[in-house]
Amino acid sequence: MIRWRKGEVLSVRREWPGAVELQVSLPEGDCRALAYPPLVGRPEPGDTVLLNTTALAMGLGTGGYAMVVAVPDRLPEDPDGPGHLVKARYTPLQATVLGADEQDSPHHEVLREADSLDGMPVVVADLHSALPAILCGLYGTRPSAKVAYVMLDGGALPGWFSMAAARLRETGWLCGVVTTGQAFGGDVEAVTVHTGLLAARHVLGADAAIVAQGPGNLGTGTRWGFSGVSAGEAVNAAAVLGGRPVAALRVSQGDLRERHVGVSHHSLTAYGRVALARAQVVVPGLPGDFGARVAAQAAGLADRHELVTVPVDGLEELLKGSPVRLSTMGRGLDEDLPAFLASAAAGRHTATLLG
Repeated sequence: MIRWRKGEVLSVRREWPGAVELQVSLPEGDCRALAYPPLVGRPEPGDTVLLNTTALAMGLGTGGYAMVVAVPDRLPEDPDGPGHLVKARYTPLQATVLGADEQDSPHHEVLREADSLDGMPVVVADLHSALPAILCGLYGTRPSAKVAYVMLDGGALPGWFSMAAARLRETGWLCGVVTTGQAFGGDVEAVTVHTGLLAARHVLGADAAIVAQGPGNLGTGTRWGFSGVSAGEAVNAAAVLGGRPVAALRVSQGDLRERHVGVSHHSLTAYGRVALARAQVVVPGLPGDFGARVAAQAAGLADRHELVTVPVDGLEELLKGSPVRLSTMGRGLDEDLPAFLASAAAGRHTATLLG
């Protein structure tokens, strides 16, 4: 189940808040490794590191790193801060964090009785790669909006893994990251997507929130065996809290798997079967036969949701101005433009909902 190795740190390749990418020497050759200093301390060149090399051995795309489990000869100091929420529970690297709504939190009083999002738009997406594209569409219309990212725990658990979220936070495109469930490492920690949304609204002061998994979703090629079913649950959470759910469709013209061509079966299942509350499903107004295919597939959601067709004119130029590199399932903007246009259309529509 786990492949273990010991290696020596050769160099620091790059770093961003909460994460350090390393070049590490192993008996079988050099490799890239990722460390989370808040968990294991900051490895330095010459350090011996204990690695979990499972993802590397499997050749995973998003998570193809060796992960630093410990710097055994130089352990980090014990934390002395508050916090009683344990995340990644009962794993060797379970982490204690301060939850936004727990009693030691400065936000406890605000969140203790909080029960409404006050009509805040909540954009829901299947893949983490939709996040910057949604923001491109939203800021193209409402550049002054405050947007929070509410990260689900279906993909990466450490919020620090996302270079995109770190960069979007740095540029001001995100007012904060809320990590929910077993996910951790955000600006704000929450137990559920419900408290995460409430924290986005009442702690971060967001005008809108985007809910999606962290990088590295999981799927088995079956109707129900994929982590993106959480998108449907997020629609329900937004609605029950008095938010305005906006469903972004997962669309692809470049995926070689038929079940993901046009509107992905992930979106059709999550929004058509799991989402019991009514949402506005954004259908991008794509041209030609492919656009007709997307519209026909989305039409099956009309019994449960309101379909909103959004023109995509001008969105490609906005996407080209993204402050982070756009990539979905290894494909860039030129290789699968409709995937990003669909997400940007959801952002464009959300901008019209802001007062």
